Amino acid sequence: MNKTIIFDGAFGTYISSMGLNLSFPEEANILYPNKVTEIHKEYIAAGATAIKTNTFGANPNNIEQSDRLVQILKSGYRLAEKAAGENVLVFADMGPISGENALSDYIFIADTFISCNAKNFLIETLTDMDTVSEVIAYIKGKVKDAFIITSFAVGQDGYSRSGNYYLSLFDEAIKAGADYVGLNCVCGPAHILNLLKQTDTHKYNLCAMPNSGYPGMQNQRTVYIDNPEYFSNKLSEIYSLGVKAVGGCCGTTPRHIEMFTRLIKGAVPTAKTVSEQKAKTQPVFTACSFDKPFIAVELAAPVDTDCEYILSAAKEVKSAGADFVTIPDSPLGKTRANSFMISSLIRRTVQIEVIPHICCRDKNQIAIKGDLIGANIEGVKNILAITGDAIGEADRSTAKNVFGFNSLKLISFINQLNQTVFAHKPYGICAALNINAVNFDAELKRAHKKVENGAVCLFTQPIFTEQNVENYKKAKRELNCKIAVGIMPLAGYKNALFLNNEVAGIEIPQSIIDSLKDKDADEVKDICIDYAKTIIDKIKDGCDGYYIMTPLKKTQLSVELIKYIKENM
Repeated sequence: MNKTIIFDGAFGTYISSMGLNLSFPEEANILYPNKVTEIHKEYIAAGATAIKTNTFGANPNNIEQSDRLVQILKSGYRLAEKAAGENVLVFADMGPISGENALSDYIFIADTFISCNAKNFLIETLTDMDTVSEVIAYIKGKVKDAFIITSFAVGQDGYSRSGNYYLSLFDEAIKAGADYVGLNCVCGPAHILNLLKQTDTHKYNLCAMPNSGYPGMQNQRTVYIDNPEYFSNKLSEIYSLGVKAVGGCCGTTPRHIEMFTRLIKGAVPTAKTVSEQKAKTQPVFTACSFDKPFIAVELAAPVDTDCEYILSAAKEVKSAGADFVTIPDSPLGKTRANSFMISSLIRRTVQIEVIPHICCRDKNQIAIKGDLIGANIEGVKNILAITGDAIGEADRSTAKNVFGFNSLKLISFINQLNQTVFAHKPYGICAALNINAVNFDAELKRAHKKVENGAVCLFTQPIFTEQNVENYKKAKRELNCKIAVGIMPLAGYKNALFLNNEVAGIEIPQSIIDSLKDKDADEVKDICIDYAKTIIDKIKDGCDGYYIMTPLKKTQLSVELIKYIKENM
């Protein structure tokens, strides 16, 4: 398409403002078909050269009855087609669909539009490309000359709620076969303008459909400010960047589009090249440059304001030869001091490199990004990204799980920040590997994805059994990254029982547990250290690193294992 496409505005918010008796805007296709046609014609009269079908939310997530859904979809397409005539493009509009049936739901909707002879498709307000690549391939396979726009909803910083950076989403969509890529919703025109100013409009065929602004409440209704003059000025600036398709999202009316089309009469948009910001230093885990296996020692953050133990323990393990101290992020969903703050304190005070854990159990994207920025300022170079233990049932009345990401998404999010916010000081991203997984082949597939998403080192759960050893060796053969082997010296009989029964991902042989029963402190220590040493001996050939987990503040156990590793390197 050679000429710039001028889309309409926000059909849903516009018709919802008219006081019609509707459960949802798409219902108007069958209850008020004349009004739907009239609105389409208003936008066309305002200067739109393309209109979207009134079907954004028409999907199985919102409409359970398939017959009714088909009726709404087909009516929406036919009404738009009738209003458009021969000179205006009609785009079959599909909003985001979530859930385990997302792909089949998308295909169901696409097939319904294809049965109406649709050729132009808009898949909009996306936060990721999950399943969308397959949808694009399906449509292209069914419709020879299909034209597809994928449009993403991102915040002012360019990141979606799923933690994806808009330029990465553009690249994924183009690779999948999208013809145009763009931004819509969430942001007002000034923020989308700012993002597109940083975008190479030679590289991408871009589409921009910002909201009129940001919503407010009036008489218990969500409303958008009536600002056609401001909106049209900002949209004309977007148009001047060489964007191939422009229009409006939430809050934009025919008046917004009309004022915009008057402003751009005679204007010639010019595409521009923007040099892409590249990380000056590639994100590499600090230990990747080590000639010998590295040693990371886990110390638990305090539960109160007393830092005496953790600072003393950090000094001890450093003196023994540890390369890193690693701090868990409130393990088992029980509150401890912030892992980033404690790690920064240790790094400044003890002068040893640190690896704070970060999980997505109780932080949203904003909080995670804030922690990462703060730690980066403090000089923290490496992080361990995990999903995190869920909050216990007893605590859920006062604390809620967040889980805006899982570990795969979190790794990808941090990796994308490495290309932008942390371009000059990118994080070395570590991740977890559960060598106790019942289906270890499935765990390996997840591990491959973690590496693909940006992880450069995997830290295993503690190794206790022969099967754990075999799983580790299999991972070492198959994964293209460093692996730090988890070693946990047991603290005693009760500790072993608790770990075996209460902590996911840990399996201790019953013979070892039984050997600790009714033993005095010295005997317990000897048994635990000796068993840990046998594990070290079994995995030391070709080992990249050791991840020693200090049990119950028994720092001396970790110190003895550090010394043993150093002596046998």
